[in-house]
Amino acid sequence: MNKDVLQNMKVKLINRDISWLSFNARVLQEAADKTLPLNERLKFLGIFSNNLDEFFRVRIGSYKRMMKLKKNAKYYLNETPEKLLSKIQEIVVKQQKDFDRVYAEILKALNKENTFIVDEKALDKKQGDFVKEYFKELVRPRLVPIMIQHTRKIPYLRDKSIYLAVKLYHRQHNKEVIYALIQVPDDIPRFLQIPATQNRKGMYIIMLDDVIRYCLEDIFFIFKYDFAEAHALKLTRDAELDLDSDLSKSISEKIAKSLKLRNKGDLVRLIYDRNMPQDLLHFLIKSIKIDKEQALQAGGRYHNFKDFMNFPQINPKKQHPSVVKTIEHPSFKGNVSIFEVLKKEDVLLSFPYHTFDHIIDFLREAAIDPHVSTIKITLYRTAKSSKITNALINALRNGKNVTVIIELQARFDEESNLLSANKLQEEGAQIIYGVPGLKVHSKLIYITRKENNKTSSYAHIGTGNFNETTAKLYCDFSLLTADNKIVSEVEKVFNFFKNNYKTGQYKHMLVAPFFMRNKLVKHIQTEIKNAQSGKPAQIQLKLNSLTDEELIKKLYIASCSGVKIQIIVRGICALVPGIKNMSENIEAISLVDQYLEHARCVIFHNNGDEVIYISSADWMIRNLDHRAEVACPIYQRNIKEDIKKIFEIQWNGSTKVRIINEKQDNPYRKPLNGSPVTRAQHEVYKYLAAKYQIGNDAL
Repeated sequence: MNKDVLQNMKVKLINRDISWLSFNARVLQEAADKTLPLNERLKFLGIFSNNLDEFFRVRIGSYKRMMKLKKNAKYYLNETPEKLLSKIQEIVVKQQKDFDRVYAEILKALNKENTFIVDEKALDKKQGDFVKEYFKELVRPRLVPIMIQHTRKIPYLRDKSIYLAVKLYHRQHNKEVIYALIQVPDDIPRFLQIPATQNRKGMYIIMLDDVIRYCLEDIFFIFKYDFAEAHALKLTRDAELDLDSDLSKSISEKIAKSLKLRNKGDLVRLIYDRNMPQDLLHFLIKSIKIDKEQALQAGGRYHNFKDFMNFPQINPKKQHPSVVKTIEHPSFKGNVSIFEVLKKEDVLLSFPYHTFDHIIDFLREAAIDPHVSTIKITLYRTAKSSKITNALINALRNGKNVTVIIELQARFDEESNLLSANKLQEEGAQIIYGVPGLKVHSKLIYITRKENNKTSSYAHIGTGNFNETTAKLYCDFSLLTADNKIVSEVEKVFNFFKNNYKTGQYKHMLVAPFFMRNKLVKHIQTEIKNAQSGKPAQIQLKLNSLTDEELIKKLYIASCSGVKIQIIVRGICALVPGIKNMSENIEAISLVDQYLEHARCVIFHNNGDEVIYISSADWMIRNLDHRAEVACPIYQRNIKEDIKKIFEIQWNGSTKVRIINEKQDNPYRKPLNGSPVTRAQHEVYKYLAAKYQIGNDAL
């Protein structure tokens, strides 16, 4: 294929939201996996549910706004938003049926383990008395029933909350009906363990929704109706923050105001119990004024399945063989100074296999070291009661100059970040609220230290957040280094955060939104030239999402030129692998397992002298053009080998690996004849454990 044809080729893409729904189907596949312990399967149901909620809050809200653009919307989407919404709704309905089937399978499996989720109709007297007492003491004081039978308009309903729509009537005079709404409290555990029955031992669980259903008579006794039923519903609202353009207000004031308005965003979905009586459903639809075709979704008896991520422990002896013993990096064993280690070598940490304590220790040492003068850090999402924040406060109290670039627009973490910023500011930190027009998504630390009358610098460049909680669940890379080639450029990035006109020049790191895109294109072009010259050419790419049209086109051109391309993508993949005369040299897989694959890296073969980067950025327009991101080159040979080996292990995994294809049907990769079944995440742990000689007993 000649060069002109390649450059003018039509780019075949999967719509990003269709691809995302395919990713969520992979999560549901995990819930359906009968080889997993039941708590793991319930956890994946919860993740699926939470993912879908966020999808509706973010993406469907965007489509609703696009519909107002009319003709312009079709230009941006290649088809009308109405047509795309119809496709999305069709997929969501099918996935809901799959979800209900999987949940029913899990309930049967729970029963075999003598664990029973019972509803209000299955309680014996002893259990009923227990539930009544619990309701009286803890639940009823938190309930605010809203009588709506004579109200034309239902009062404002909160986003994400579960409501019970109640119907009260006399069996003999069922035309005399009263309707009511009860918000299920979210500050009480969703699951209540109750006494076993007299006839059968085991663990009995009743959901808070059913506790309320069981006690409806105690709530509405004054009406003297002889029948009451309650059906769940939940509203999802557009989560986009509308920031005030008032120049007199600070970004923190604007975010604080917008957060108050988020829960009052436009309605994008109402999900309801499909067994709800039609008269009650019609009343709700009319009162809430919802678009039945695009936003109404029939569901099961229970909503907010994200709570199942915290389901009570079932049979601990049969739980997942998780990595419970994190690896201490050998360079940091014992009472050693991290600064002294980094003077000699770079260190790559791979989470969750390595302990995140090394990052906290890095900051704690800096906080008390009398030779350290400056600490700078970017914060995007931090843990509750963050040890990172505490270490920074400790540094401030020890007289260090601490600068924190905190991103207030990290979606759904805005409020938490605002509180952290205020806390650090009160202690004396210099707070920089990101960069106007950009999200700061890079994961950087920069520390200066006086050594032999000179200033030495140290840095951290990572793919994941400074969050000790998610570091136990997310697979990420962190590079700690004193290499001046890298550290000096990290300093330039922080100078840009402070003075936005100082973009800087970068010879080693790829920095978005200025240079990353162009340099990635140049690296791809190098592989194309090598392939056309008959030299070995390969690109290995690991991302969360791949949607950028320009880079996808470049990968297609590379494929047509003979470059072998391997892609591991967890979530969205708009690229279509395996299409003749376009992407036949591209293979793509997705690994969804116990831990969330979050690391981004790219390996360019470069005629045998590999160029390897780890990065905070996915290959998406938002990351490359609208965020402050960093891709860091890896120079130390042993670290290069680690990254290559981890990629190889994941690429060769034969369970939990799905093939990405045009159909978006997520077929599992099957082991080759005679090949052993390998589970990539476990194999990565074994590789690191063997390398550091700690043994594999944690698996």
